[in-house]
Amino acid sequence: MVVENWVPMDGDTFVTVDGFIMNTFGYEHPEAQLFAFLKYIPAKYKDMFNVEMLERTWMYNQTELFRAEKLYTAKNYQTFIEAFRKNFPDYLFYDQNRGKEIIAAPLNRIEKIFVPRDKLIWLQNLSERDELQDKALDLIELISKESGVALLDMGLHGSLALNMHAPHSDIDLVVYGTDNFRRVESAIERLVNSSKLTYIIGNRLDAARKFQGRYQGKIYMYNATRQFEEVTVKFGQYKYTPIMSVRFQAVVDSDRETMYRPATYKISGYKPLDSESELSTEKIPIQVVSNIGCYRNIARQGSEIKVSGRLEKVESTVDDQVFYQVVVGTATSEEEYIWPVTI
Repeated sequence: MVVENWVPMDGDTFVTVDGFIMNTFGYEHPEAQLFAFLKYIPAKYKDMFNVEMLERTWMYNQTELFRAEKLYTAKNYQTFIEAFRKNFPDYLFYDQNRGKEIIAAPLNRIEKIFVPRDKLIWLQNLSERDELQDKALDLIELISKESGVALLDMGLHGSLALNMHAPHSDIDLVVYGTDNFRRVESAIERLVNSSKLTYIIGNRLDAARKFQGRYQGKIYMYNATRQFEEVTVKFGQYKYTPIMSVRFQAVVDSDRETMYRPATYKISGYKPLDSESELSTEKIPIQVVSNIGCYRNIARQGSEIKVSGRLEKVESTVDDQVFYQVVVGTATSEEEYIWPVTI
């Protein structure tokens, strides 16, 4: 079995026997399925998925692929669920801990796996590389040298990792581990200050994250994946009960897990932004969890954020622990966000 020795981590990419290319989501998965986002759709299934598609197409093993123009909107996620329910129902999983249906690929339908850490080793050992592959490897080696983070703790993601890139494709990098990510982040800032890299700042989230830029004319971006030892929660360890939508402002108490997906912001100083968001003391959330990738790493310890999301009661299934959190990216509303108050 292709998945026999694989420990799925957020951001791992895989191809199913049906031709779907998906990205693993998070670190908690049921026994026989894998929570994932659908990224590429074979041309023969395009009409099953009633969403706006990008004009550009990709090729994987002679199969033409399409990608949704907006991957992670609530509307598109629900449209994907409906398409899978009608045509590929085994790609859905009803999560009793969350009380909802979630896209989840069956492990027995996964045909090939692309792990970013392994794909960087593949790129290093490639005997003949094209221009983009050369620049990707040069960039990763530059960042590794400047940061002191070993190449074994970095990885290659995106179309480059699947070897279906075009000359104008992005260089998509992965950094494994909290401390390594912070070291890379600081190294990139130094490289920008020395004009070896530049940032791309398109909006205030970009300005807060500083996760993308240019290297010798090519766009790069980098994100974080946990090390194996940093995965501490197992599927089924908690039960999540949605309560109500809330809008509030709070102070970030810890940014140790804000770079991951899901991103977790420990918070204090809850201040409701409307009367409907006023809460009794026992329901004050201790953290904000974002399932939406663009809200990763947008605020540091001591800074303030504005949040719109769904308040949940979280109950441990193994002890008597109970707390409240707010989730951004529930796939039920387009009005969920985390905004930095100041940058």
